Amino acid sequence: MKKVFVLGSTGSIGVNCLNVISNLKYDFEVAGLTVNSNTQLLLEQIREFNPKVVVVRDESAAKKISGKIPKGCELLIGEDGLIKAAVETEYDIFMGAMVGFAGLAPTLEAIKRGKRIALANKETLVVAGEIVTKLVLENSAEIIPVDSEHSAIYQCLVGENLEVVEKLILTASGGPFRDKDKSFFETATVDEALNHPNWKMGSKITIDSATMMNKGLEVIEAHWLFGLPAEKIEVVIHPQSIIHSMVQFVDGSIKAQLGLPDMKLPIQYALTFPERVRNNFDRTDLPAIGSLTFYEPDLNKFECLKLAFDALNTGGTAPCILNAANEVAVSKFLLKEIKFSHIPLLINKALDKVENNLSPNLGTIFECDKVTREYVNQII
Repeated sequence: MKKVFVLGSTGSIGVNCLNVISNLKYDFEVAGLTVNSNTQLLLEQIREFNPKVVVVRDESAAKKISGKIPKGCELLIGEDGLIKAAVETEYDIFMGAMVGFAGLAPTLEAIKRGKRIALANKETLVVAGEIVTKLVLENSAEIIPVDSEHSAIYQCLVGENLEVVEKLILTASGGPFRDKDKSFFETATVDEALNHPNWKMGSKITIDSATMMNKGLEVIEAHWLFGLPAEKIEVVIHPQSIIHSMVQFVDGSIKAQLGLPDMKLPIQYALTFPERVRNNFDRTDLPAIGSLTFYEPDLNKFECLKLAFDALNTGGTAPCILNAANEVAVSKFLLKEIKFSHIPLLINKALDKVENNLSPNLGTIFECDKVTREYVNQII
């Protein structure tokens, strides 16, 4: 019986993870759950999965449910609570499903304990890839990617040597605006940007999909996960979202992993690797799908994707600046305080104005994140 700690249990990845665990209930149990403020759903999850510890980041939300936590379950609060739970809870697998920079610190603590990290929080590798990968080696931890694209590449590389990889091909749906002209971005609404054609995801990642920043962050993440330079990582638009990514080898052969756009499959793979376990998920019906199409992304239209490639090539804290500026810009767009078209403009300004440290340590990265957020909020 393996114990799973779920960081971000009420988000889309966290909910899907618990669905997978419920389906595999004789093999896994839930050791701990963390949420930001969705305590109503958390209480339901506590009743179903009986964790030993739960963390609520929002202090006011935590106070409202403190008397409702059953005996035998410890309630921790805030950022300190996240760290304490990651350090002290007994678990085998750490599911990093929290969105954003906030997921970095507890993930680092799980790595230091030599745990398996089922990584859905792409920001962890985007902002601190070099530090994270070094810690993984030093502590004999392992990272199994949960993003469908990186899970696909991981699966395609099983039994292969990285030296014979010619390039990685990350597929992208193109989001809700793939067929829109760039001029449409000036008037695009929040509801339109959240209307993803293929995936059901949280609001932040859905907006990232609409700008294609999500794919840009995945390019940076792929660099650190698989140790390949930017010139060996390619992005193609694949509207059907059936091929989740591909690997091309030096002999011209291409391996691809296919499946329905359902996050439960890569989540289960990360939990059960190296085994494959039978489940009752829907199966892919290729004749019903009919055809699979691909085309190159327009980097003039999707500026965020280009900015991500540029940040990766620049190195240092540039990816941290990129991520922090994007998180602030997306949150402001969701609050309807800026236009959709302003998101890449704000990120570009931050990359231009915030100092880039080419040899950052962890303290430098946290300071860079703070400074970037302050700068973007100021210019807004």
